[in-house]
Amino acid sequence: MLSAKDIKAAAAALDTAEKTRVQIRQLTQQHPGITVEDAYKIQRAWIDSKLKAGRQIIGHKIGLTSKAMQQALNIDTPDSGYLLDDMLFADGGEIPTDRFIGTRIEVELAFVMKTRLEGPNCTLFDVMNATDYVVPALEILDTRIERVDPKTKATRKIADTIADNAANAGIVVGGRPFKPDAADLRWVSAILTKNAAVEETGVAAGVLNHPANGMAWLVRSLHRNGLALEPGQVVLSGSFVRPVEARKGDTFQADFGPFGTVGCHFA
Repeated sequence: MLSAKDIKAAAAALDTAEKTRVQIRQLTQQHPGITVEDAYKIQRAWIDSKLKAGRQIIGHKIGLTSKAMQQALNIDTPDSGYLLDDMLFADGGEIPTDRFIGTRIEVELAFVMKTRLEGPNCTLFDVMNATDYVVPALEILDTRIERVDPKTKATRKIADTIADNAANAGIVVGGRPFKPDAADLRWVSAILTKNAAVEETGVAAGVLNHPANGMAWLVRSLHRNGLALEPGQVVLSGSFVRPVEARKGDTFQADFGPFGTVGCHFA
């Protein structure tokens, strides 16, 4: 396990990387013995520094929910990160490309909480009962850590991604909000276009067979640290398409059919 000094230094390095838009070397290369627990401590230390600077937590994100992504990283569990107030962008609005390093887009369902949700035995049904509404969303990914190490050619590992706040950089919500029992969430689908060309399609069952299963996993995970989902918080439940590269000048739109569209432009 990493020392408190190493954790603090890694969090500070990630913060500097985000501000300067210069990636750092993979933490798994710098600290070969780093654990998932270490990675979450680094993530939380980085988030705490942002909170001290005036940011506010508005929710959470869940990542690595698909079998394909888990197999690629040789894991069998999702990961999670925090959503902050400066990560929320308007539907159809402009994303300031120069704020980020290397952005990508994912398509998700966002859950907005109605009541506090906590506990070690949280289930899909608990999630459905505690959710106020569900809304189409785009997640903007970025990476403050190198995807491929230039020396060893090693790709990022799960600890790198977790420490990097699960690669989260922003969220766009739009379309038509709906109650969680107003549709079979497994069959909610979306068509993602980039500059009017279809890039990806998918159905929400790709997220652990039901996006609320990812939510239940998050609640159980937060419980181990004495945390819970709070009323009004937004939770990105996990992407059901592969990440699509986003560059300056690109326009994205996710069409959720009867649940409307959500989009953004990288300015």
